[in-house]
Amino acid sequence: MTTRSVGETKRVRLGPEERRLQLITLGAEMLVDRSLEDIAVDDIAKQAGISRGLLFHYFASKQEFHEAIARHVSTEFFAAIMPNRELSLFDMLRDSIERFVDYATEHSASYRSVLRGPASVTPDMADYVNETRAAIADLIVSELPLPPEDPDLARLTLAIRGWIAFVEETILTWMIDKPISREALVDLLVESLPALTLSSALITALRD
Repeated sequence: MTTRSVGETKRVRLGPEERRLQLITLGAEMLVDRSLEDIAVDDIAKQAGISRGLLFHYFASKQEFHEAIARHVSTEFFAAIMPNRELSLFDMLRDSIERFVDYATEHSASYRSVLRGPASVTPDMADYVNETRAAIADLIVSELPLPPEDPDLARLTLAIRGWIAFVEETILTWMIDKPISREALVDLLVESLPALTLSSALITALRD
């Protein structure tokens, strides 16, 4: 009689999509204590109770697997910061920023990997991150009392995209040694949006 190694999962028969999701989820869970680049295919296969070769039946390469994990994490992140439309615009923005900071803090390894790791510079991953930023910008714009034909809409959308990049970078820097409190960080990020966009419509909407 053999004893199964600690950490090795008994193999369970799953459909192709279920198995693929299982492998991605296991990879995302490993980001709690390691970077994306340090996720070993052998460790994932062992956790899933499958062979290394079977993992590559679902992913063409280690890079493709890592990119799938990063996309999964980005999707989870986007869901975590979805605005609560029952709140006023100001409270909605602050609530989303608070959840943004908390998610980045609680998932610091995955957050850094998606934005700064080697996977972040691949064309597919860069496109996905940009799509996520665009979706966040569109969410903010959709809450503003501006008609689609407003001549300032394109400039405002561009400024909001720049603000999102500022938020990401500021949180990354803050997490190194947290020189200010979480509350002060949230204040900085919220107040920087109207200051950067110079939009009277946005300033008015945030005050209402």
